[in-house]
Order: sequence, then structure tokens, then C-alpha cells
Amino acid sequence: MNFKDFANSVPKIKNLPLPGQQAHFQMAPEMRVRELEHLRKIPENAREAGVMALFYPGADRLTHLLFILRKSYPGVHSDQIGFPGGRLEASDRDLLHTALRETEEEVGVPAAMVETIRSLSPLYIPPSNFAVSPFMGISRETPSFVPQESEVAALIEIPLKDILDSGNLTTESLNTSYAKNIEVPAFLFREHLVWGATAMMLNEIRTLLKEIF
Repeated sequence: MNFKDFANSVPKIKNLPLPGQQAHFQMAPEMRVRELEHLRKIPENAREAGVMALFYPGADRLTHLLFILRKSYPGVHSDQIGFPGGRLEASDRDLLHTALRETEEEVGVPAAMVETIRSLSPLYIPPSNFAVSPFMGISRETPSFVPQESEVAALIEIPLKDILDSGNLTTESLNTSYAKNIEVPAFLFREHLVWGATAMMLNEIRTLLKEIF
């Protein structure tokens, strides 16, 4: 999709109702859906985090969305594909500030380059006990990415047309931190498998954008 067309649609995106949990559950394993359905509220001891779904013009002037491949570390999200972001720090003004700060730290995009489109539905992740607040943002210039060596194994730039393509929806049998050989809904972008909380958040974005494009 031409980036100019996407940028011109930002006012419409801001005004759409959020599909929320309905979109999340479409990309969640059955056991996760049951767990979240029975959860009356997010636990008080949940850690807060903010992430940024950043859209920008690629070198081809088409619209892209940025993901990162996290490095191996002793945690449940090791080696997974996600959005730039991280936990709320005491110095952060709010969770949007967290998402912008982490985006600058992890991929080198200054906060001043990112125009926030809107907040998305929060999502609780039981395995890591994180309550994540996602945001959609746009950079109207092609960023010069600088991956954070300690955190980011690779940058993954996915064209918007691939995100909207239903042919990239799949189901995979995976071993996760909470179950073995579990059937997991996912997005498959060539060799890149996006599943779990990132897929749930991405599906809300996809559902929103399908209202327009």
C-alpha cells in the first residue's frame, strides 16, 4: 500500500471503535482464551509495559510495520518476534512515554519522529505477568534504524499489504513456556512466525485497518 494513502487515512483510524478482546481472542490458543475469560481483572502485582506498532514508508515508498526479534535471554519471550517496547520505568510520565522511550532505545527512532495515532486495547499476558498497553504510531519519514545490540537480534519490516492478506494467517503446533505441542494461531510472513501476545495485538490493528483498506 502506498504510504501516502495510509498517512491520509490516519484521521479515520483514530475514530474507529476498538475491536478489543474479540480481535485478541481470534489469535489466542483455546487455553489462553479460557484463562483470560475467567480473569475478572488484571492482577494488582502485574508489571506494566508499553509497546509501539510503528508504521513508516519503506525504501519502496510503501507502508511497512516494524517488528523486532528479541535476543535469547532467560525469560518467556526469549527469541520471539514483538513490537519495540518494554516495562514502565519510574522516570516515565506514562505508558506512551514508555513505548516511545523503548522504541528509541531498541531501534533508534527518536520520539520526535513518531506521531502517535492512537492507543489500543490493553492486554494481560499471564506467563510473564505483564499488562501491556499498545500504541499505533507513524513516522512520515523512513527511519534510519539502529538496533540495540543487547536486546535486538534482528529488525523485521513487514509490508502492510502482507498484514492485511488473510493468506498469511496460519496455525502452528508449538512448545511454549506454558504448554507442549499446543495449537497456536499465528501470522506467517515468509519465514517469520508472529504468535502469542504480539499476534493478538496485531490482529486488533489488522481488524481496524480492514475497516478502511
